Amino acid sequence: MSFDYIREIPGPDEVKQAVPLSPDMHRRKLERDNEIRAIFQREDDRFFLVIGPCSADNEDAVCEYVSRLARLQEEVRERIVLIPRIYTNKPRTTGEGYKGMVHQPDPLKQPNIAEGIFAIRKMHVRAFAESHLSAADEMLYPGNLPYLDDLLSYVAVGARSVENQQHRLTVSGMDVPAGMKNPTSGDMSVMFNSIYAGQHAHVFIYNQWEVMTSGNPFTHAILRGAVDITGRSIPNYHFENLMNVAQAYMQRTLANPVIVVDTNHANSDKQYQEQPRIGLEVVQSRNYSGLLKDMVRGLMIESYLVEGAQKIDENIYGKSITDACLGWKETASFVRRLAEIV
Repeated sequence: MSFDYIREIPGPDEVKQAVPLSPDMHRRKLERDNEIRAIFQREDDRFFLVIGPCSADNEDAVCEYVSRLARLQEEVRERIVLIPRIYTNKPRTTGEGYKGMVHQPDPLKQPNIAEGIFAIRKMHVRAFAESHLSAADEMLYPGNLPYLDDLLSYVAVGARSVENQQHRLTVSGMDVPAGMKNPTSGDMSVMFNSIYAGQHAHVFIYNQWEVMTSGNPFTHAILRGAVDITGRSIPNYHFENLMNVAQAYMQRTLANPVIVVDTNHANSDKQYQEQPRIGLEVVQSRNYSGLLKDMVRGLMIESYLVEGAQKIDENIYGKSITDACLGWKETASFVRRLAEIV
């Protein structure tokens, strides 16, 4: 075997003790969880946005961005709930490229996952403490969830992970909303099977334990577009797409049916400037249809302090080093416009 054992990774208890939540933060987290779950349970008619950088690569920049979101949240709180996107693990299609802060706490240095585990928790705790907005992260590695499970109010399972058994079963043990993206092929049955698995009870191996879960009734659909065999992006956010997914949802016995639309990735063909247009079209579609008004309850938006993307060594503060993002000015304008029409 060609494994070179570099260093032992600290366990979740050790990391949580070193970077703890205060009692006040724990209380606020429970309040946020209840607030977000109420949207899924139709007890709150507000729209929600999972919004933030493609990848959280710099603690100071991310925390500044989330603090700005907190001020914007106060402006739109009657109509919209903002969930900061603090994504610390990044899937790489070819295995090459920046894999997120958990791998490289400093993008300009060599990987150090042991340090990265502490770095991502420290960043999440600081962002929450400064903004009072608990965040979303992508569950790329189910085994890493215990390092952040007391901090996250929303979890996403990506297009390349959604068919994986361990992801589906781990979701079934969560008590916060977990979004299952459609796979890159666009096959909706894969997404719905993942939602079904996440909503039901299971017994399986998890972090060296045999565990039993009760199912997560807040597991739901995220539409992110698809890619055909020629590499061409196929969007699935248009009215007819949303109606087809909503009607397919209604034919299944799934709790709290919710659709979230990812405004970037294959839906925008990675043309990040298109996100406001796409988001506004989605809201117009839900305002046209009672079924969509009930079921389409959120958007995913990639946004950072500075618009676009950069190479890792350019070192522009608050600019994405992975997928290109909206800048802050465009983001704030977009969110305010959504609040007017949602």
